[in-house]
Amino acid sequence: MLKWLSRTVTHDNPEQLEQAFRWLYSFVRPQRRAILGLLLLSVCATFLVLLQPWLTKTLIDGGLIAKDYSVLVSVALGMIFVGIISTALSGVNRYLHTQLSGKILFALRNDLYQHLQTLSPLFYGRHRIGDIMSRIDGDVAQIQRFAVDSLFSAVSSVLGLIGAAVMMLLLSWKLSLLVLILIPLEVLWLRWMRQKVEVQTRQLRERSADISSFLVETLPAMKFIQSVGQEPKERKRLEGLNHNYLGDLLKLQVTEFFTQAIPSTLTSLTRASAFLIGGYWVIEGTWQLGALIAFSTYLGMAVGPVNSLLGLYVAIQRMSVSLGRVNELRLQQPEVARNHVYTELPNGNGGISIRDLCFAYPGRVENVFDQAELDIRGGSKVALTGSSGVGKSTLVDLLHRHFEPNSGSIMIDGVAVADIDPSSLRQQVAVVSQDIVLFRATLRENIRYANPAASDEAVLLAAKQSKLEALIEHLPEGIDTEFGERGQQLSGGQRQRIAIARALLQNPRVLVLDEATAAVDEKTEEEVIAAVDQLFSDRTRILISHRASTLVGVDQRILLQDGKLNVVEATG
Repeated sequence: MLKWLSRTVTHDNPEQLEQAFRWLYSFVRPQRRAILGLLLLSVCATFLVLLQPWLTKTLIDGGLIAKDYSVLVSVALGMIFVGIISTALSGVNRYLHTQLSGKILFALRNDLYQHLQTLSPLFYGRHRIGDIMSRIDGDVAQIQRFAVDSLFSAVSSVLGLIGAAVMMLLLSWKLSLLVLILIPLEVLWLRWMRQKVEVQTRQLRERSADISSFLVETLPAMKFIQSVGQEPKERKRLEGLNHNYLGDLLKLQVTEFFTQAIPSTLTSLTRASAFLIGGYWVIEGTWQLGALIAFSTYLGMAVGPVNSLLGLYVAIQRMSVSLGRVNELRLQQPEVARNHVYTELPNGNGGISIRDLCFAYPGRVENVFDQAELDIRGGSKVALTGSSGVGKSTLVDLLHRHFEPNSGSIMIDGVAVADIDPSSLRQQVAVVSQDIVLFRATLRENIRYANPAASDEAVLLAAKQSKLEALIEHLPEGIDTEFGERGQQLSGGQRQRIAIARALLQNPRVLVLDEATAAVDEKTEEEVIAAVDQLFSDRTRILISHRASTLVGVDQRILLQDGKLNVVEATG
């Protein structure tokens, strides 16, 4: 089936598309019991639907025309009973279907999100966040709807078509030949239209991603946009994006209209022909009125599933666009390979050794590090200096193993970072930078984020040591006050003190302060650094700053220049 699906779609790489379909249905297979139950309900529902026209035929021919009141009452009661059962089945079916759809949707989204968590900062620097959001939200939902709805639609359509065809043959095999004329014409039309639908759907999804990216880019920067008076410019940009989206949407609507209009017109012609021929037979007395009405109803039931199956053929083209966009994310390879076996870090206080370190960003020729060497004694306090853009933050990323060195090694307490589980490694190397990440949560939850198991007492102690008492006192609900998006109502200094409290609670063996105190005054900075020195006196502290006062009292001063890590004389 997967090979058939991949062959019905126009794609540059059919094998890649087939692999994507395998990934999709790996989330459908675990739900096979629920799917089987829903399919049984669909069979029962289809049977009841097929029973209704036959009851109508019996009511007309055996009750009304034959003037048999007992038959009329019996059939009417039967129709009421069938209607009640059909309504109950429909409600149960809808509930179970929604539950199944939700499970598969969330499993798909969680799997994609888990993969995105393995990708390096370089990936997020190259891709628009709005586009990624569009894929993980809209495209995944489109895939899920196809994976679940198409299955039940196909089964229900096949059952309905077979059942309706059997009943039509029982009523009149001659009129049933009309369906055989209708189907080939619709198939030919839809085959011709499928590529147009696929291309225009892809364009529309890209336009949607453009709007999402615009909003993600501009909403967090609204204060800056207002400060420079560029609101009209951004409104005009949004108007242009909306205009492009609407234009492509209307093109797709026109294409889909003609895709469905021709089959609908052919269906109307077929039903009209059935009434003309069957009506003539009724007038001539060679056929019953109830049989004609029942046949017309069954013809509609047969044409409906045919259109559904042919519409499914077009839906595959639309879904393939979303599947291709999601698969592009799945095919992104992590910068860091995951091993099956890792080495546990021995007890230590964060000694760092760097040997023959060479590193260049992918796609760039110049090396950030060129056979760099460095030894940092565990428990010492060191300053990492150098001009902007020379690679100080890159060294931190390598230490955190967001990237792999091209050659050489970095070791912590005698173990290469490549041999340490990345999650465990990053727990042991805390980084406090200028870019503070705060979540829509309480102050307590934000401090506890890196160490969810920490007690309330430990959280309060970390807050106190980071000089957050004044902030907590002024918050309406104290430490349990919830922040808004990214904590934008806080000052830069408050945000950085929260980040330092978070790092203190994390209790790492290496603490990196990357311009962490740049937004606080020198007096507060002095107090924070003193608290860090006291609490981490036996752990390694790496200070990155352009402020001279921050680097006072370090044990070692390291100058990053020309790809080398040079130890220079420390100043007291």
